[in-house]
Amino acid sequence: MRLGVLDVGSNTVHLLVVDAHPGACPLPAHSHKAELRLAQLLDEDGAIGPEGVDKLIAVVKDALQAAEDKGVEDLLPFATSAVREASNADDVLARVQAETGVELQVLSGAEEARLTFLAARRWFGWSAGKLLVLDIGGGSLEIAYGIDEQPDAAVSLPLGAGRLTAGWLPGDPPAPEDIRALRRHARAQIARTVGEFARFGAPDHVVATSKTFRQLARIAGAARSADGPYTQRQLKRESLEAWVPRLAGMTSAQRAALPGVSEGRASQLVAGALVAEGAMDLFGVETLEVCPWALREGVILRKLDHMAST
Repeated sequence: MRLGVLDVGSNTVHLLVVDAHPGACPLPAHSHKAELRLAQLLDEDGAIGPEGVDKLIAVVKDALQAAEDKGVEDLLPFATSAVREASNADDVLARVQAETGVELQVLSGAEEARLTFLAARRWFGWSAGKLLVLDIGGGSLEIAYGIDEQPDAAVSLPLGAGRLTAGWLPGDPPAPEDIRALRRHARAQIARTVGEFARFGAPDHVVATSKTFRQLARIAGAARSADGPYTQRQLKRESLEAWVPRLAGMTSAQRAALPGVSEGRASQLVAGALVAEGAMDLFGVETLEVCPWALREGVILRKLDHMAST
């Protein structure tokens, strides 16, 4: 059957269409994206303003049309941190449902971490052993660890690249003192969680998902996205540490000229790199592997598992 997953994230609204059935690998059939940057549309009270809600509704309507055009039989719509943390989240969800018919499921941070972990586990399989999974989104950082399909530990921290850029790095390029302050903040947040994971022992395999990690791996020498999802892509902490000061000294336009860096995400790359570097350092990770599957695939896999059990 043809499934669609509609991801209302902090940076983008992304419709992923796949051909899937229980017991088979979901095959991507279509992708429809719109940059909305909901996390940056919050007012001083933490609410998504009327203009932001209007934009969200318009984008959801466009995604619905794309899903219909591609023959989607079942749509799985969800929202993450930007909507979850908005002070007017209930009103936003009600308006979206009233004007589009779409009932967005708001995922908790822990659910995001668990579903992303499921996707990584299915991609790498049981032979990967104990997995540590890192995911940097626009609004949050998810960390999960375990040996099964459900992680033994899963946390979500407010360390998304978009959120941190808006709140900590106003300059272009950012001021050195702002970089230093954000570095301290991110590492303090991550360090609070390390003990929760350390009691389970060292992971056998460390995996990263998300656009931020893919871009960092690409500028550090990993294969292009055009080489396909089955090409192994790694990011070494040594390479990342060398790139962080270089990225911090560049303007957004200069970062956008780097291989694999999109213009829309270039402004957020420094914050994302600081979080990635901090996580790898504090968790003692020398090398990680980039996983092509993440939260959206996790939502699809959970749906297929549910279908298989009924």
